[in-house]
Amino acid sequence: MVQKFTALILLFTALFASFPAVAHAEEKLPSVSAKSAILINADTGAVLYAKNEKERLPMASTTKIMTALIALETAALDDRCVTITDEMVRVEGSSMGLQAGDQLSLTSLAAGMLVVSGNDAANSVAIAISGSKEDFAEKMNRRAKDIGMNDTHFVTPSGLDDEAHYSTAYDMALLATIALANPDFAEIVKEKKYTIPYISPEQSRRFSNHNRLLSMYEGCIGVKTGFTKKSGRCLVSAAERDGIRLVAVTLNAPDDWNDHQTMFNYGFSILESVALDDSGCTFAIPAVGAVEQTLTVKGAQGNTLSLTREDAAALTRTVELPRFFYAPVKDGARVGQITYRLKGEVVATTDLIAASSLTPVLHEKSLWEKIVDYFKSLL
Repeated sequence: MVQKFTALILLFTALFASFPAVAHAEEKLPSVSAKSAILINADTGAVLYAKNEKERLPMASTTKIMTALIALETAALDDRCVTITDEMVRVEGSSMGLQAGDQLSLTSLAAGMLVVSGNDAANSVAIAISGSKEDFAEKMNRRAKDIGMNDTHFVTPSGLDDEAHYSTAYDMALLATIALANPDFAEIVKEKKYTIPYISPEQSRRFSNHNRLLSMYEGCIGVKTGFTKKSGRCLVSAAERDGIRLVAVTLNAPDDWNDHQTMFNYGFSILESVALDDSGCTFAIPAVGAVEQTLTVKGAQGNTLSLTREDAAALTRTVELPRFFYAPVKDGARVGQITYRLKGEVVATTDLIAASSLTPVLHEKSLWEKIVDYFKSLL
């Protein structure tokens, strides 16, 4: 059994101190056409570049990131068949060509809104899940609050203009990071072409993704385009190289494709991929009530973090283990962890595993205990 109180062994990272410090000022900051823009490190949430990132603006069809995420989260529990109605397809703007009477799964409808920005697919999901677009908007706003999108308010599932329908570049970056953590979402938005199956009529339709950045920028993995006359060109995108993942957002950007490439180039130029490998760490911790005198504890290999060189040098490493262990402990049991912090915030952990066992010392019963056990056996 692990002792309840924990000893903290502080091992400040000489491992990362070898990185040279490079000031952001030495890198040329991006120049973008967007009215509002942001670039974040998806690993840590750190803002690498921002321009009016908290300004509330219309975000057009990038709204469908939220609609599709809710659809896919619902589908994970019940990927129901949706029968399309006249009400669902009675909507202006971009469409995946749904007709009343068609039957598709929630997952297929999510793909239709992410790949070809189908307003008909967004309406269909909203009505199928919540009964009406208005009730679905309430669900969208609750999910936004959970994510921390404090300057966002949804009115429509598709992103059609409404004075009360708005977000910020910062909030949309948060949303994209959460959405990309959903494997079904990530699988859809990374494809240049996507085949969407229908249940009835039984068929498959292949669509080209509206996101041209998938072909224009090496490492682009999504996410969603948007446009109305009021909002201008809107784009939420993500790119990944050498273990580094970036999310970029522009709202009202005349030159959005180039804006995003410029921001990505900047982000990749200032970040390093830092491997968190504690597999070479071994500790011997005293044992109590065990045949063995100590328990051998070994570290494990963790993931990688993408950090600026300054942050990599400032990363701290804390080994968290009890002062001693009580027997029994099984070989392979998780008995502690190594915690990595940056500016006081936990950014990663790796497990510490028992590399041996602790066997309890057999207790020789006293004469009195033997007498008590004898009379218990007679009852």
